[in-house]
Amino acid sequence: MLLTGGLKSLLPHARRRIIHCNRLRISNISGMAEGYKQASVVILHKSLADDFEKFCHANSGALPLLYRSKPGEWKCPSLSSDSDTRTDCLQYRKYEHGAFTGSLRSLKDYSEQLKDMVAFYLGCSSNFEKVLQAAGIPVRNIEQKCNITVPCYSISNFCCNLVVAMRPIPESKLEAAVLATSELKEAPGAPIHMGNPGLLGIQDLSKPDYGDSVHLQPGDIPVFWACSVTGIEAVINCRSPLAFTHSFGYMFNTDLKNDRFALRSSREVPQVHCISQDPLHYSMVSAEAAKKIKTLESLIGIDPGNRGIVHLLRPGELLKTCLSLSHARSVLITTGFPTHFNYEPPEENDGPPGALAIAAMLQALEKDVAIVTDQRATDLNKKIIEEAVQIGILKEPVPLLSYQRESANSALTFLCENGNPRRPRFDHLIAIERAGMAADGNYYNARKVNIKHLVDPIDELFLAAQTIPGITTTGVGDGGNELGMGKVKDSVKKHIKNGDVIACDVAADFAVVAGVSNWGGYAIACALYILSTCEIHNCYLRRAVGFSQSPKKTVWLSALPSVTKEEKLLKALVQLGVRSGASASLEMEVDALPFYNTHAPLIEKLLHEVQH
Repeated sequence: MLLTGGLKSLLPHARRRIIHCNRLRISNISGMAEGYKQASVVILHKSLADDFEKFCHANSGALPLLYRSKPGEWKCPSLSSDSDTRTDCLQYRKYEHGAFTGSLRSLKDYSEQLKDMVAFYLGCSSNFEKVLQAAGIPVRNIEQKCNITVPCYSISNFCCNLVVAMRPIPESKLEAAVLATSELKEAPGAPIHMGNPGLLGIQDLSKPDYGDSVHLQPGDIPVFWACSVTGIEAVINCRSPLAFTHSFGYMFNTDLKNDRFALRSSREVPQVHCISQDPLHYSMVSAEAAKKIKTLESLIGIDPGNRGIVHLLRPGELLKTCLSLSHARSVLITTGFPTHFNYEPPEENDGPPGALAIAAMLQALEKDVAIVTDQRATDLNKKIIEEAVQIGILKEPVPLLSYQRESANSALTFLCENGNPRRPRFDHLIAIERAGMAADGNYYNARKVNIKHLVDPIDELFLAAQTIPGITTTGVGDGGNELGMGKVKDSVKKHIKNGDVIACDVAADFAVVAGVSNWGGYAIACALYILSTCEIHNCYLRRAVGFSQSPKKTVWLSALPSVTKEEKLLKALVQLGVRSGASASLEMEVDALPFYNTHAPLIEKLLHEVQH
């Protein structure tokens, strides 16, 4: 019996009856169960059932469990009225010790073995097509599935890499697609990646591991959802003596309407933000977390010196910077502004505290972090780092590096393994209150004094990063002459005193402008904490694999800046001879009146927003 188009109009029980009679001859039923949910099927020996259920819960993004049968139970009453595990799928796959040993039209010949086996029914991504359509998102009735280099959370003998399903989504519809799928409990839920497939280890989208390749139309973004085929990969790697699954494209048809979904309990609404163009990469965050970070950005944007920095502010840069940092594995920080050129040391105390606040949070988030500084200031920065460890700001010393230009490829060699731009050592570079090169190649303090003789060419690392895919840069500044502020140089030249001379010419991808650069560092640390405690972002970051990272919240909380820690660090800087940018007098630093009048209240406001 050949039946194709008419199959769509049949009710699920009629469709299954035809399948039970083994009278259907079509190559694929994907999309044929119009209006009803489908499920992937995995059948294992009962001795493995508990571990496989735990594996499903640990990787629920790919394996939303709809039903687990009892040993020998051939029905799934919560999904269908007349089901029979042995014949419900048009085609099955048989595995013996992890090896595929054949396709089967029915499992009735294995009825005796099935008495000691348990069937698992798993939600699949085809179930949210109706939801996408309702959101006005074009659904092309095809998706391709690929293995990626993201390991699932292992349970006993169940371990494998995640399998993803890719659907092309118009860029203008990205957030709508996320909103439409994120709360679905019986389907994979929100995407686990949006953007360049190479970031998942997929080198060629035209060669999927399962299914046919999908053609992206102009303006499409490849969007990846965790896929229930992951369960089949787990069965293969488990090497069970005997196991069955549905064949690809031959899922089980349930009686459940596709326009009704159980929703997850989260009340958070996701937002989508582009954090990189090369490679193209989008991230997710809850609207609530984004609002908090926006408040942090407004708090640090006040201008205590009335220098006109309001004209330099770029709303949203703090959020994008921290989303990018959250995805980074290795971060390089630079700071140091030798504004007091007639003193030793010439550094000011704006910069190091903010840099260390960022480093402390990155350490707590288990990221690799290093600091690069001027060679002449290496000993001073070693002492500052030692003080930060003793005070309790850092949990351990941060590696300290220096950079010198020795050849045309020095920056590339510094940033990448063996100078290979495909193997960057760092994912993100941050400059905070770091002297930046002006258009004439010199470095100026706010008073137009050239301090080039005191500054190593660390700008070259930021310039080189612009040519290396995968490295993002951030500049934090409060006057426009800091490294990275080239992104706002036109505003600096127009609105900042001496801006036509001192404006930094080197742009960063993101420019975080603050009334005091240290405040920018404190805000970045606080924003990273907010992102880490945002379940929507956390789930996206771990690709819906494993469990929530909230148990680590205490560690993150202890890494936040505080009035006490920053006060102790500023006093330690005074003892090391480091002066404020506003004054060269160490005597004024002892009382630290600016700290108590301005900085301490600002830190308390940031912390209040974080913990509110």
